[in-house]
Amino acid sequence: MPKDAVFTMKIEPELREAFMAEAAASHRPASQIVREAMRDFIDKQKKQREYDAWFVAEMEEGLREADDPDTVWNSHEEVKADMERQRQSLLARLKASGE
Repeated sequence: MPKDAVFTMKIEPELREAFMAEAAASHRPASQIVREAMRDFIDKQKKQREYDAWFVAEMEEGLREADDPDTVWNSHEEVKADMERQRQSLLARLKASGE
């Protein structure tokens, strides 16, 4: 197992005192809490980068589709009318099934 590395940082004395007091109150070593915070930060950053990459890919795909001359465009009114037809169809089926 590799040896532990030492991490040194500068913080305000008040922040250190408050942190050490809370670590002691939780009966946990300060180093354990810092390691957990670092792991949480790393996980959060990785997830954010993955989401950002997914989002950019989705946007690029949408732009490709929008630029495609074969893309079929529907007006807002057409979409709303289709949604209303679907709604009425669903209501009719529910009524026919006795609900």
